[in-house]
Amino acid sequence: MNELEEGLRLELDFGKLAAVAATGAQVVPVVLQDADSNEVLFVGYANETALRASLDEGIAVLWSTSRNELWRKGATSGDTLALVEVRVNCEQNSLLYRVRPTTGGACHTKLPSGQARRSCYYRAIGDEGALRPVPGLYD
Repeated sequence: MNELEEGLRLELDFGKLAAVAATGAQVVPVVLQDADSNEVLFVGYANETALRASLDEGIAVLWSTSRNELWRKGATSGDTLALVEVRVNCEQNSLLYRVRPTTGGACHTKLPSGQARRSCYYRAIGDEGALRPVPGLYD
């Protein structure tokens, strides 16, 4: 088990944005939201190429800040996110991709059954800063 991704110990990565900025990547944050349930699925990043590809292809395409390459969500997992709408915030420094999961899963982590979780937000901060499972999303 990957403790960071599956465990219940809080280990927030407060250095993530500084690390992304240090690469010089020209990106904006992207919130990916289920267009039907309004559930937030995860947060990613897009550069101009990823945004253009998303609009042209009709699927969620992001910029992988860890691999420094385009990331077509679902290319390896099969968990593609069909693009319904792209919204821009007031300051034009972040995007909202309203999407429709094609297989039900959106997260790269899996349920014990082997299915992809439908959202990356399957844990909540509980008492004394420990993480607690969100019923129905964690197991």
